[in-house]
Amino acid sequence: MATIISDVDGMSATQASSEKSNFWRVGHKPTLIASFLYFDLAFMVWVMLGPLAPDISAALGLSPTEKGLMVATPTLMGAILRVVNGLLVDRIGPKTSGAINQVIVIVGLFTAWMLGVDSFGGTLALGVILGFAGASFAIALPLASRWYPPEHQGKAMGLAGMGNSGTVLAALFAPTLAKLFGWNAVLGLACIPLVIVLVIYMVMAKDSPNQPAPKSIVDYFQPLKTADAWWLMGFYAVTFGGFSGLSASLSIYFTDQFLLSPVMAGYCTAACVFAGSLVRPVGGALADRVGGINTLIIVFIVAALMLAGVSMATTLPAALGLFVIAMLALGTGNGAVFQLVPQRFQAEIGIMTGLVGMAGGVGGFYLASSLGFAKQFTGSFSSGFLIFASLAVVALIGMLMVKAKWRANWTTGARI
Repeated sequence: MATIISDVDGMSATQASSEKSNFWRVGHKPTLIASFLYFDLAFMVWVMLGPLAPDISAALGLSPTEKGLMVATPTLMGAILRVVNGLLVDRIGPKTSGAINQVIVIVGLFTAWMLGVDSFGGTLALGVILGFAGASFAIALPLASRWYPPEHQGKAMGLAGMGNSGTVLAALFAPTLAKLFGWNAVLGLACIPLVIVLVIYMVMAKDSPNQPAPKSIVDYFQPLKTADAWWLMGFYAVTFGGFSGLSASLSIYFTDQFLLSPVMAGYCTAACVFAGSLVRPVGGALADRVGGINTLIIVFIVAALMLAGVSMATTLPAALGLFVIAMLALGTGNGAVFQLVPQRFQAEIGIMTGLVGMAGGVGGFYLASSLGFAKQFTGSFSSGFLIFASLAVVALIGMLMVKAKWRANWTTGARI
């Protein structure tokens, strides 16, 4: 009898282990889908000014520096607001936080469409509103992540984070719609899918029962006292900073550098952004398998080489090929960083998502704005790309410095 009981217990334990090891049998799929859709549409409008920049700058007579600042403002505001959203997620829950942000973006875009945007200052004001869409990062990822165990964090974060593919939608459709109806009309048209997704989100999304108890404001920022938090923020400033900065700037680069039409520049941008978006879940899954550290080491090497190569590219095919490979690396790195974050800061995942996401936004703001300044003062984008390639090398050195300590001290059971 004891043997039979033992066998039954063993089978139960094996079955339980199998259930836990199967990603699709754990977590909450409707919330994962809702997180992706919210993130996807939010990112679509977050970078909208980039694909529209050639039309807007022609209509308003913007300088290269003003164009750079226009497309960089949503990135900077998204970075700042990610910290705010990280706090909201831990205090009122990710679902409610997401609903609030979506309403702000929809109302802001509708108002801009009704009143019109007719000055550089107006584009900056619109950029501030679009920053709420960029801040969706700090909501969508914790909303999905809290439903999954440590060994599946890379995949969960990667699938929810694949919502950054919304940047592809902006690059593909915004220039064409602007050609047909005018660029200001695109702001109003964007409200239609945003409202549809808001309804889906409210029906499908559900807060995890593992929601941590609210803390004091000071306690939320305790992770900043650790070097690990700053390293993770720095790594994401390079991976996501490169991805978001290029997503916002490539339409300007292709039109100025190779004299493409806004629509053709949008197609080229979409090809690059699609590559980076597609591999984000692959990056998370790869990090689950071989470790986030190993994945990031390769990412930084490839990104540095490709961005340095872009600075010297003289033909459209060469530049396009280098950008696609760079975006593949950066997208993989985005997934890898967020495989590491919950391994070290599971209890503070809300605020850490906001802080790390903020760092990524700051990196994107730097890249997008620096390319505008480089073009304005040197007549070329090359120096901007070279500096960011150098930052990838710095990140590589940093990762090599901390990898042994992280592997020795982090004990979640997942591979890092």
